[in-house]
Formats: sequence, C-alpha cells, structure tokens
Amino acid sequence: MKQGYFDIAENIKLTKNIFRMKLTGDTSAFTAPGQFLNIKLDGLYLRRPISLCDLNGKEMTVIYKTVGKGTEKMSFMPAGERLDILTGLGNGYDLEKAGDRPLLIGGGVGVPPLYLLARRLKEQSRNVTVILGFNTADEIFYEDEFKRLGCNVQVTTADGSYGVKGFVTDAMPGEYSYIYTCGPEPMLKAVYRASKTSGQFSFEERMGCGFGACMGCSCKTVTGYKRICKDGPVLEKEEILWED
Repeated sequence: MKQGYFDIAENIKLTKNIFRMKLTGDTSAFTAPGQFLNIKLDGLYLRRPISLCDLNGKEMTVIYKTVGKGTEKMSFMPAGERLDILTGLGNGYDLEKAGDRPLLIGGGVGVPPLYLLARRLKEQSRNVTVILGFNTADEIFYEDEFKRLGCNVQVTTADGSYGVKGFVTDAMPGEYSYIYTCGPEPMLKAVYRASKTSGQFSFEERMGCGFGACMGCSCKTVTGYKRICKDGPVLEKEEILWED
C-alpha cells in the first residue's frame, strides 16, 4: 500500500451513471490485476474504494458508478484536479492458475477489474473468453475494449435487449480451464454453482478503512474469517462459504 497524489487526466461518462477516470501518478504499489485504490474526497470521512481497471506506466484507469455522495462528487471533477489516493490495496488475481482457456465473468461494476486481467492474460498468449452481464442494453460498457484485446466476448442482458437474454451463467461455455469473476454476490453465487473448474472470485464488500484495520468487511471462509479489503477481495473458490 502506498499513499500519493494523482492528477485527473480524464473523467468522462460512459453510460447514464458509469464514468471512466484516468489518473497520473506513482502506480508502483500495484502488483496484480484485481487490486483496488481508496480515494479521499473533501468533506467525506471515509475514502471511496474503486477497482483498478487498467494500468499503463504512471497512468491508471478506474471505472465507477454514481451511487452516493462520494461517487457523485467524483463525476463532476475536472481534468487537472488532484486527489489523495491509497494504491496497491487488496491481493488481486493470480494469473498462474489460468490454464490455456480462462473464462472471465463480470457483472455491472464488476467488469472493470477484469480488463487489466484480460490484457495480462492475452499478453501470455492465453485464449481468453469474457462474459459481461448487464440488466439492459443502456448499461453496457467496455464490450469493444475487450474485443480489441483479442478476447472472445459474450454479452448478456437480463431483459434481452442486447446479446444473450438472461444472466451470465446462461452464456457460460462447455469447456474452459479456469474461472475469474467479479460482480454482485448473487451473481458470484450463481457462477460458483454453475462452474466446472476451480477459480477466483472477487467480492464487492462495503469497506471502512480499506486496509484491514477496522475489520468491518470480514467474512467467514473455510480457513476462518478473512478481511475482504486485506486478505481479498479475491478468494479461491474452494475457500468460499456462502451464507444462506
């Protein structure tokens, strides 16, 4: 983990309530796709945790959804503004277990952390399939970006307005070597039950401090309680315990 100041290079709207922000600064604390950052915003007590979407030298990209005061405030920030950010948080995805045909599944704001993962896997010449799940066509983002990486991309919408009608599990192929996924818990649970291989699941848990001190995001696993912000957000399929 490292604290530093980042300058906003870009902050644009992708859909009705999804924004992409590019920031420049010291990104050296990031070591794996799937890690996140914690942004300090004036007038708000808690930092806002946002997943890392992409990383290129000193520039990092985040994609966020406006759901409250913090993200709403972020959406109005112009290029040139400076932010106090904690970087390199969480454990991220382990690429070594991917095999030759990894399957990446993202739902809604669980899509962004899979982009850097997909890029790194393609750099290793893996045959990557990506399933992106949304409620409706108006919410879709980053389909073309994944395609430009050379991934096989499938989009699902719950209302059938674009792509496969249904949920991400309705588009899962018959053969794949490993699963990486990120999204809301009901989606993760469905993928868990439908999956035929091992995998890594990234959880979207509400956080307080973001670096393991407050214990506010703890969850029970096979090996005991783990802090999603510190020991996660990525958990191995075999260690997950679902609360009924």
